[in-house]
Amino acid sequence: MLKKITSYTFILVGLILLNSCKKEYESIQSIDDTKIQSYLTSHNISAEPDPEKTGFYYQITTPGTGEFFKADGTPDSVLYSLSIKSLLNGTTYYTTSPITNFGTYVGYASTLTYSNNERPLSLPSLRTVLQKLKPGGVAKIFLPSYLAFGKNGSVALNVPSNDNIELTVTTYPQKIQRLLDDKRITDFLTAKGLTATKDRATGVYYSIIQAGTGDATIDVSSSLKVNYTGRNLEGTVFDSSTDGTFTTTLLEVIPGWEVLKEGIIGAKKGSKVRLFIPSSEAYGTAGSTTGTIPPNACLDFDIEIVDITN
Repeated sequence: MLKKITSYTFILVGLILLNSCKKEYESIQSIDDTKIQSYLTSHNISAEPDPEKTGFYYQITTPGTGEFFKADGTPDSVLYSLSIKSLLNGTTYYTTSPITNFGTYVGYASTLTYSNNERPLSLPSLRTVLQKLKPGGVAKIFLPSYLAFGKNGSVALNVPSNDNIELTVTTYPQKIQRLLDDKRITDFLTAKGLTATKDRATGVYYSIIQAGTGDATIDVSSSLKVNYTGRNLEGTVFDSSTDGTFTTTLLEVIPGWEVLKEGIIGAKKGSKVRLFIPSSEAYGTAGSTTGTIPPNACLDFDIEIVDITN
């Protein structure tokens, strides 16, 4: 009898320990889901669960206009910006600068490159939600930590371990980068009260501040001595040379400078010109190798032609 009681006792203790272990090692999926649902309830947010049941939720705050973005058949390109904040305390970790944007085909919109020092963040949820938007649409994605930065967090963005994330994706009405660039430049000119002429072939806007003199004209092989200052559309100077020592040809600078040549502006010695250059004629989708110019950024240059040698 004593042996039977002892056996039953061991079984009972084992069951208690097993149940205790289950509670102690509750899965991160369960923990995160409880936190996200609590957040949605406390903030009175009506959000839909991921149709594939991977664990994220989403809310369409602005549907957009036109047709839904599609990834199949003839896929759409999509231009968008992102912001990332903590569900725990509302800290904003990342916001796309207004002078730049992300852009890709909808089917490839599944990663976020936010730092040169960390691997891109895998975001299949982004691709899923983009297909529920139309151009100009906005959505919030509520990501559990295991679908975001995980237990390691992000050093570059100061995201702590196991932080649940609210990601806001804002799509642009334009599906083509050159159209968005043109709007950025024209909005900038309007806001600053500036007038400029558009070169239809390149999309570069230019304003001749001072006409030059002389017979020498500029072509792609001309040696130019110039003073220049380059800024982004927020006014931040990223490069400058104003001591009259910088020498170049149009083949050695960004394509947007080619409007200086004969047949467009026809800049001469002594010319002072201001150029507003779309990203396609600047550093494109990659940005500068130094990182000072982000992808898809329009640029603002003051250029003085000090001398021309043909």
